[in-house]
Amino acid sequence: MGIRVLVNGAKGRMGIQVVQTVQAEQGLNLTGQTDLGDNLAEAIAEAKAQVVIDFTHPDSAYTNAETIINAGVHPVVGTTGFGEEEIEKLQAISAERKLGGLIAPNFAIGAVLMMRFSAEAAKHLPHVEIIELHHDGKAEAPSGTAIKTAQMIAAARPNAPPAKVKEKELGPGARGTKNYPVPIHSVRLPGHVAHQETILGGLGETLRLRHDSISRECFMPGVMLAVRKVMDLDQLYYGLEHLL
Repeated sequence: MGIRVLVNGAKGRMGIQVVQTVQAEQGLNLTGQTDLGDNLAEAIAEAKAQVVIDFTHPDSAYTNAETIINAGVHPVVGTTGFGEEEIEKLQAISAERKLGGLIAPNFAIGAVLMMRFSAEAAKHLPHVEIIELHHDGKAEAPSGTAIKTAQMIAAARPNAPPAKVKEKELGPGARGTKNYPVPIHSVRLPGHVAHQETILGGLGETLRLRHDSISRECFMPGVMLAVRKVMDLDQLYYGLEHLL
């Protein structure tokens, strides 16, 4: 039979790709598909799912994840928009149940490596800014990948360097959002899928680390990896790097 999988958000762009991939993957069995308006808890029970893959909307991200965990099923969540407190609460619920799962802001292997390399580089080149570019249908900004990268950089570098001058923004947000340890600039335009560039500046040099998702297929190896690995976990992780 293989691992029984339910895809939540099955009618969305990512969901359609996930459904096709699960159906073609050996060792996985697609037993359910849900989308907006469906009762997720009932569908999980009917499908006898072991894993739920969730690619939905930031507004429902926390509720969906909580529903999946409370159903005793392993979550693999690619929906972004979680706050730190929400992730910590979900991790606590999972720990109580000794239930493994994953919330990942990005499932592309190259993007995970880009985040890791950005954190490593920031130890030596601490002046950093992030530009992320996505399609114009992405609801939230900045992206979960950019936020995760900023957090990893902050954890890796000893101290954020002080500003060289007192900045004056002629328009709010001109220097990117300052709500995170690293300035993040968000671009939303048709023609993009998901792209990020970490720019590090030093004395007489610049280092650019860029990842481009050309199609949504690039996320599928990471999703399939997660589906298999969460079955043997007893806690909820944030970030695909924990499973690589």
